[in-house]
Amino acid sequence: MSKKRIFLSSPTMHGEEQKYIKEAFDTNWVAPLGPNVNALEEELAAYVGIGHASALSAGTAAIHLALRILGVKEGDVVFVPSLTFSATCNPVMYEKAVPVFIDSEEDTWNMSPAALEKAFEKYPSPKAVIAVHLYGTPAKLDEITDICNAHHVPLIEDAAESLGSTYKGKHTGTFGKVGIYSFNGNKIITTSGGGMLVSEDGEITKQATFLATQARDAARHYQHSQVGFNYRMSNITAGIGRGQLLHLDEHIALKKKIYREYEAAFRDVRQIRMNPLNAEGDANNWLSCITIEPGCPVTPDMIFEALDKENIESRPIWKPLHLQPVFASCDFIKENEEKSVAEDIFYRGLCLPSDIKNTKEDMDLIIKTIKGLF
Repeated sequence: MSKKRIFLSSPTMHGEEQKYIKEAFDTNWVAPLGPNVNALEEELAAYVGIGHASALSAGTAAIHLALRILGVKEGDVVFVPSLTFSATCNPVMYEKAVPVFIDSEEDTWNMSPAALEKAFEKYPSPKAVIAVHLYGTPAKLDEITDICNAHHVPLIEDAAESLGSTYKGKHTGTFGKVGIYSFNGNKIITTSGGGMLVSEDGEITKQATFLATQARDAARHYQHSQVGFNYRMSNITAGIGRGQLLHLDEHIALKKKIYREYEAAFRDVRQIRMNPLNAEGDANNWLSCITIEPGCPVTPDMIFEALDKENIESRPIWKPLHLQPVFASCDFIKENEEKSVAEDIFYRGLCLPSDIKNTKEDMDLIIKTIKGLF
């Protein structure tokens, strides 16, 4: 008999999603517009405390539109953290701009403000800065926003992983000129696929919606004055999102519980360190991660293999973008020339199963399997 699969982070449906989906079918609103799309924008904006939102097909689409709206063009420099998923940087390449990768800092694993300052010394006129809140932990937003403001460069917040996380009481995604969220299937809430672009500037979200619907001008006939995209969220998937949003706080509470359980379980294993949290923020703990102390005979690969034998899913930390073949020609700025924090985290770290449907028995098995190696 095969063992039960324990997932890293799978979707959790509750039932209310079906109500909104049924309404969409009953009223024949199944296109990339409709009451659910409008309502999800309003409800999400109200939840995070920002003025305006545009519902899109993916978080990647939101980053792409943010770059386009902020005027990023071919040859422009954009600062991007290296320790993140490639979707953070791919839209920079869509616009034929030049990504310059910024190293992490150890306190939160996010973009290092000190390395960011060094990047501005080398490249004084970037077109934008993209900051990421890795695994749901808020970056050092005071320092990063201060640096961006001092150089008069707009900040785009990639809050794909951090919906519901706050920094000094304010939601991630609401500090920059533009914020983006992801509703991919593995995120803290899902629309199966989808994203949201948010801003206090209503003209930005208005422009995002316009561009996302093929940039069709206000004319009776089909007229286009600029290139548009097919990036709008459908009324069906928006309905899933509305049902999910009702349970966001519940999902966050369960993610936090998972993190605390791992933290308590590994407290007596001196070779294991949990991913750090920002003391000035409140993380949603989307994924719980660990690093193995240098010199330990147990490696991340050994943990992957042990968990896999029990049919338990785990994942490596994001491979830094400056190490990716596709970005091999791009510059990488470190605070300390002797060490890359992002590389160190990648080589010593792994993401643990953080599915909110995990039972006590599931968590016990995960913890027992890992601790057994030490």
